[in-house]
Amino acid sequence: MKYLIIGLGHYGGILAEELTALGHEVVGVDKDESHVDRVKDKMVTSFVLDATDEMALTVLPVRNVDLVIVAIGDNFGASVRIVSLLKKNKAKHIYARAVDDVHKAVLDAFSIDRILTPEQDAARMLAQSLELGTVVESFRVDEENYVFKFRLPAKLVGYHANDLNLEQEFGLKVISLVRGNRTCNCLGISVLEHGVANEFAEDYELTGDDELVCYGPYSRFIEFWKSVR
Repeated sequence: MKYLIIGLGHYGGILAEELTALGHEVVGVDKDESHVDRVKDKMVTSFVLDATDEMALTVLPVRNVDLVIVAIGDNFGASVRIVSLLKKNKAKHIYARAVDDVHKAVLDAFSIDRILTPEQDAARMLAQSLELGTVVESFRVDEENYVFKFRLPAKLVGYHANDLNLEQEFGLKVISLVRGNRTCNCLGISVLEHGVANEFAEDYELTGDDELVCYGPYSRFIEFWKSVR
């Protein structure tokens, strides 16, 4: 895919590097030459220009990329103006970074494809890991509902899959089971392998190496987790 990233500070610069490493074509833009110099070798093309300038913006391949990402966060006015100009220039898809609720509310009014909140998401993930005492991978679907992936708590080891009743008790739907299987490699060393099982026997006995993937409200997941800690 082809990406145009506007704003090559810490967030935008890392994003450009990662997308390039994944094999995508990245065009980067920043008005600060030092930001461009730091990552220009990681991109197909780079520009040193002020994207808030409507005439300067016409130089960029806005309509020829699959997605434009406005990675500017600390300059509220610049972020909003750039999104406005991108809409005016008929960018196919737009993602934009927001640093607070006011910024997010203004960007919402433009009906862009996605609003990025990396600072809030990072803080939320840290709070979750501190509260839950383990690493729970989560994906937010909306303000209330998440998809959760987690190692089976010790209290549930030995239960059968049909004994969990997570949906009835906590409103959490089990999407899949990630089975843990311990095997020996060519050196005779025990290694843990995981395989996704979207369908599994109800009498399957859960082990401490298994993981569950569930969907439901975050508040109900916290209730469930506290009940099995």
